[in-house]
Amino acid sequence: MGIFHHSIAFPSTSSYRRAWRILKALFVIAVAAGLAGCVTTDTLSQRVSDSPRNPWKPPAALSPRPAEQPAPKIPAELQSSKQGLTLENLVDIGLTNNPQTRLAWNAARSAAAALGSAQSSYFPRIEATANAARQKAAFAGGKFIVDQTTLNPLATLSFLLFDFGGRKAATDSARETLQAANWTQNAAIQNVILLVEKSYYQYLAAKALLKAQEASLKGAQANHDAARERQRAGVATVADVLQAKTALSSTELNLVTAQGLVQTLHGVLANALGLFANASFEIADEPAEAIPVEEFSKQVDACIKDAETRRPDLAASQALVTKAQAQIRKAQSDRLPNFTLNSNYGRVYYQGQAISNEQFTIAVLLDIPIFSGFQRDYQLLQARADAETAGAQMEKLEQDIALQVWTSFYGVKTSEQKIRTAQDLLASAEKSYEVALGRYKEGVGSILDLLTAQSVLENGRGQAIQARTEWFLSLVQFTHDTGTLGAPGTASNPGF
Repeated sequence: MGIFHHSIAFPSTSSYRRAWRILKALFVIAVAAGLAGCVTTDTLSQRVSDSPRNPWKPPAALSPRPAEQPAPKIPAELQSSKQGLTLENLVDIGLTNNPQTRLAWNAARSAAAALGSAQSSYFPRIEATANAARQKAAFAGGKFIVDQTTLNPLATLSFLLFDFGGRKAATDSARETLQAANWTQNAAIQNVILLVEKSYYQYLAAKALLKAQEASLKGAQANHDAARERQRAGVATVADVLQAKTALSSTELNLVTAQGLVQTLHGVLANALGLFANASFEIADEPAEAIPVEEFSKQVDACIKDAETRRPDLAASQALVTKAQAQIRKAQSDRLPNFTLNSNYGRVYYQGQAISNEQFTIAVLLDIPIFSGFQRDYQLLQARADAETAGAQMEKLEQDIALQVWTSFYGVKTSEQKIRTAQDLLASAEKSYEVALGRYKEGVGSILDLLTAQSVLENGRGQAIQARTEWFLSLVQFTHDTGTLGAPGTASNPGF
């Protein structure tokens, strides 16, 4: 019988020394790295301002640079007439360029994609995988050695059979979200039209006011000339000339203010169009001499009722309420079992061997939710609370719409009366000024009467312009509040 000898080889002393040197080197490196990584307040000062009172100065690489201003996005067919754009042209440019319309449109596109994603749950899921493996192993002390390369392609199918309405509720929720997004886009279009038309009429009013100030300047200059002529003739004192000069200077100041207002409102209109404030364009329309002021035959109750069926933002709110109710059904279904069909099929191929092994499974899985830390209970409570919130928001919007229609309805009726009153005031002021100027030139009137008449005439011109502008603005606001505002010249915009 032989004797089996087993020996264990211990590391040599030189090996221990070499390992110890390596450990010491690693320790030194770690300590140096730790010391080098120490953070001090000086390190922070390199990244922020050096004191609370000093502003942060960005490095050169992060310094803001002025963006290049692109050319105004005016359609090619309107480029030749951009110095004479009509209201219809302006609305078209605004709907094309204003970011509000693009935001709403892209939100609707996103909601449409989300609906398609939700509907995909009605289709089976099919996936294909391929596993390539190289295996080399020994068993039973080396008596059995496995050395092989395998390829395992596998196709998997999964299909939700039944889930107590959860899939339908999710799809309904996505569909209502899309409806809300589409209605929101319609509301955004109306809001942009409202913004463009308001800016347009305000700009028209500023140009009309500028012309009125130019006419007032001519009148003030005529008053000043008349005072000087009377002074030369010896029938007026220098006080008359000074008072007329003061009125002339005041009118010149008002003219400068009106010129600045025109430029400011031109920038406001450009911004409403989605252009830069310094965009070069001009409008072709002039303030109408006669506007179609007519008494509304509708009653305010009928207008409010029409708004409830026409306002796109209210329709969007109603869709969100329906969506919230679908979310409740989805949360309820998550608490119930669901049935899923799972199946896979594949083969295993061995390198260097002609044989292959087939593998497949088919199963129906029953998933029963039992306990998830009350997560599903809270999700159901959240869905119900969200539904109540959506309902309350819709009720508030209904009340707001009623108030908006009420306010804008009587705003139009009030502006109608203002126009008639302002027209009578202007006509009376014009006649009064003509009489006062004639009396002063004839020497039977005082300079105070003339300047007072001129001031009344100037105020009358401004009030007439303001009344006309308020009528246009109130009519545009009324059509928006009733949900009938559309592009100029369309059937959905009866006011223009």
